[in-house]
Amino acid sequence: MTAMTGEGATGPASAQTGGVEFPSDPEAVAAVRAAAEAAHRAAASLASAPEDAISGALRAMADRLGRCAEVIGAANEEDMRAADAAGLTGALMDRLRLGDSRLKAMADQLLALADVPAEPVSRFVRELPGDLIAQERRRPVGVIGANFEARPNVVADIASQLIKSRNAGVLRTGSAALRSAIALADEVVGPALADVGLDPAAIQLVRVPGQAAAYALVGEPGLIPLVILRGSGASTRALAFAGARRGVRTLAHADGGAVIYIDASADRQRAARLIETSLDRLGVCNRLNLLLVDQRIWEALLPEVTALLDGLGVAASLPPHRHPLGHEWALDTGHEATVTVARAADAADAATIANNETSGLAAAIVAQDRDAVRVFLDTYAGTGAFWNATPRLLDGFKLLAVPETGINIDKVPGPRGPVTFRDLYLRQFVIVPKP
Repeated sequence: MTAMTGEGATGPASAQTGGVEFPSDPEAVAAVRAAAEAAHRAAASLASAPEDAISGALRAMADRLGRCAEVIGAANEEDMRAADAAGLTGALMDRLRLGDSRLKAMADQLLALADVPAEPVSRFVRELPGDLIAQERRRPVGVIGANFEARPNVVADIASQLIKSRNAGVLRTGSAALRSAIALADEVVGPALADVGLDPAAIQLVRVPGQAAAYALVGEPGLIPLVILRGSGASTRALAFAGARRGVRTLAHADGGAVIYIDASADRQRAARLIETSLDRLGVCNRLNLLLVDQRIWEALLPEVTALLDGLGVAASLPPHRHPLGHEWALDTGHEATVTVARAADAADAATIANNETSGLAAAIVAQDRDAVRVFLDTYAGTGAFWNATPRLLDGFKLLAVPETGINIDKVPGPRGPVTFRDLYLRQFVIVPKP
């Protein structure tokens, strides 16, 4: 849900589908197809794997992250130097960086996921006439694609979710992170699968840089029927549209930007702490983006808020705003260290602003007045609602104790919120005679 980096919106050629042009490149198309075919051949290895092999592969990934830290770090340093020379901003560089602490956090998440009990393969639904029983079975999709921003840690996040759900995969990342991603694929993911007797070809990485590879990924419905899309809103929506035109289903995790509303009844110290903890990272989708202040305390609180933000190195965008209230600063290169500050009439107005002016990712209320809290929570319709808590908690590992592929904010039935391995199955109904 953060900005894709490292390539432009056009490729060396374009392909047409239904009169719509998409970036295309023969090398990218061939690379994606080869990866998809290899993953397709290896998919059965995961689909039939015993649970101890699945858990063992995740533990082996965690172990190899430690043992191969030097190789991964060297590749990441190359990416960092190239990104710095290309003028990438601080927030983008932060997403790209793989330090020791981040590698350890990745390993810890893999170990935690390995310990999550397996989901039941089937469950009883009901008895049917004629001495029959209806059961619901969970089946893997087969091959799932994933296109994501230049954040190399996402390689491990998504690969682990695919392995846990017994799906093969084809991954494609922003070009700025390609060296790091290759190191993770070659030193960690593939060898870990081989360590436990599973086919290492099950998780593929597209190694051709450029945006044309992303469009090729959503153009193989026979081999990759589902593609997870993460990135900036505009680029992800364009890829989702391209996939739809080609018959590929997508799970698009595009827009973000969290809201905090400070009610007149709020504890001021708690509000300050939540603002600070919600800005610990500026390049992520669930960071504080829009700060709403109850108009009854606007004049008194505004100097405190602006001083707090200034102390954090964050600029306050104050009324009158020259941009939409929901403008997502995490995607505004060079202006990531900005928060929009605006007033709201009351809790109901704040929730309505969050509904109408933002992506609907997450909104929090800081308040002691339970009536105000009830109104806010009943009015806000977004994916995550928080009371005296940071919206940064809308995260797969923080909220559900498992890594995520991204955060889905669709307003239709289906997986919503952090998407994890539990959402990457197909439902199959099986009717059998009553025993």
